[in-house]
Amino acid sequence: MSEPDVPQPSPPVALPVTWRPGVPRLVPYVFAAVIVAGAVIMAIFIAAPFQLPDRIAIVAFGGAVAYVLHLLGRVRVTADEEGVTLVNAVRTHRYSWPEVLAVSMDPGDPWPRVDFSDGRTIGAMGIQGSEKERAARAVAELSALIRERGEAREL
Repeated sequence: MSEPDVPQPSPPVALPVTWRPGVPRLVPYVFAAVIVAGAVIMAIFIAAPFQLPDRIAIVAFGGAVAYVLHLLGRVRVTADEEGVTLVNAVRTHRYSWPEVLAVSMDPGDPWPRVDFSDGRTIGAMGIQGSEKERAARAVAELSALIRERGEAREL
């Protein structure tokens, strides 16, 4: 019987550090470029009943879809001297080091969960579970920083 892969504690990394997805980050931007290009081409070559306002609306819709894809592509987790910033698709969360309790990611999770002293648990979309080794290394590095920088103390 083989032992499961248990991430070994890693030494804390130098600050500031930012974790971003690799390939999963490229996908939304490639699709955004294709959609905008398609919208522009469609607006140029669309049939006669469509007028200038219709063509502008087509390009604007392509731009709106590209913006939504940008929201998915900008996700990241940043750690600096003051704390951790989680930039997810719609919201950005900023916490100081004493507020951060732990980070965990079970096999099959889409991204890790970060627990905070106020009782919140927030997904860190900037670390993608689909990038198995890279995600495990990022979680181990973030966990080491949480241990080094001082978790919230029990009262």
